[in-house]
Amino acid sequence: MSKAPLMPMATALWLVENTTLTFKQIASFCKMHEVEVQGIADGEVGKGIVAYNPIMSGQLTREEIDLSSKDSNRELNIKDDSINVNVEEKKFKKYIPLSKRQDKPDAALWLIKQHSLLKDSQIAKLVGITKNSVTLIRNKNYWNYNNLNSKDPVAMGLFSQKDLVSAIEKAERRIKKERKIKEKNIQDS
Repeated sequence: MSKAPLMPMATALWLVENTTLTFKQIASFCKMHEVEVQGIADGEVGKGIVAYNPIMSGQLTREEIDLSSKDSNRELNIKDDSINVNVEEKKFKKYIPLSKRQDKPDAALWLIKQHSLLKDSQIAKLVGITKNSVTLIRNKNYWNYNNLNSKDPVAMGLFSQKDLVSAIEKAERRIKKERKIKEKNIQDS
């Protein structure tokens, strides 16, 4: 099954205005009915739509349009690589509801107890509290320390298991690097 172009009606409008293609060719390319394309050409359909250039967007080439303009039986073919949507993980701050914000110190306490190799800054970044608060919790000087109950932050939804594993791996690499430096310093002395 062939792909439809992005914004088919706007693309059809541009093709009607800027090419000598038949309504049938445009309708076939844009996955529309021929009568719709004729309505676009007559100005009855798609009033207020801004034409969308499929050449500029990389969906068609000028050569493809020229070939189809010369042969009215030839259909336009969309470029295969034209609609590649790049899906990358974007880092963004996740909204934490007010009801869960009070659980952040509990989550920090859990991380301190369960994963002591994590630095205070890593815990602060994962949980979303200040480094100073994490240090106070670690030293048992936090203002509400006696009322804290360690809770698994992944289970509470403060961050994902992937984030936790990544932080632990980073901490392990740091510790390994520090050991190598320490061993090298001992050998040098």
